Amino acid sequence: MVVDPEHAAVNGRNRSPRPQRSHREVADELRSRIRSGQLRAGQRMPTQAKLADEFGVERGAVRQALRILQSEHLLVNVSKGSPATVADTPERSLTGPEAPPQPTTVALGARIAAAFAAPHVEIDALCLTSISLTLAIGEPLRQIHAGRIKPARVDVRLLLPSSDIDLAFPAPVDSAEDGRLQRNWLANRNAQAQVLRHNLLTLRSTHGIDVNVTFRALPFTPPVKLYLLNGAEALFAYYTLAKREQEIDDVYLEMYDVQGTQSMLFPFTQGAGLRDTTFVEQSHLWFNALWETISSELLFTN
Repeated sequence: MVVDPEHAAVNGRNRSPRPQRSHREVADELRSRIRSGQLRAGQRMPTQAKLADEFGVERGAVRQALRILQSEHLLVNVSKGSPATVADTPERSLTGPEAPPQPTTVALGARIAAAFAAPHVEIDALCLTSISLTLAIGEPLRQIHAGRIKPARVDVRLLLPSSDIDLAFPAPVDSAEDGRLQRNWLANRNAQAQVLRHNLLTLRSTHGIDVNVTFRALPFTPPVKLYLLNGAEALFAYYTLAKREQEIDDVYLEMYDVQGTQSMLFPFTQGAGLRDTTFVEQSHLWFNALWETISSELLFTN
């Protein structure tokens, strides 16, 4: 009889008949060991085979758990090969209720890069122009082109404001303004979205990666931004309005606007407790409801 190595006993011992644990439960236990100091910074993790035997799960569940911890920056070098390593400064990578929010420019790039370590990358985003996401995806694209990582599939879905609505912001201080502010925003939205789509779709021809990028238009101006990564993490931020001045078409305009790249991102990770898990799950439900109901085809027209 041929024995599947994924199901084989480790070190001659059979697994106990205890109930099968989920990958989230495995991640919870390993996270606790890292934060308690039982697993120290720089220490090599046990092999996936040993962890599978200890927790009574398949190696696939162990890999999913390790990827969750990698997305939280608690582990590095997660792969099918050598054991992962506890991050050098795991205390700075807290998630859940103790995780400090960080500006989008600081937090999003690292989270996106970690998400691209998975074989199937799934990113859903709701935002105003997608400039932060376009910037953040730059690093994993460089890693792919350098041959360091290669996901098999990348699926990206974006919800952006429609060109057919009057934006709540950016908005001119002088309500008599002739609309150049909205035209400028629309040009930026189209440019950023098309750059993002082009950069991702190029991976098809250059690296044979299955890439899908889809846009839908919202009938309202989103007051918040949301990024959902690999079904396991939600990053949430408020768009905070401020009065500022900008030159557009050789004219200085006073406006109420936001700086999305500086919005403080609050991280929530599935498996990091009931609060985080519920937030991630509800965020997916909310995003999918918008996607499947009131959103429409996004047209790149000025």
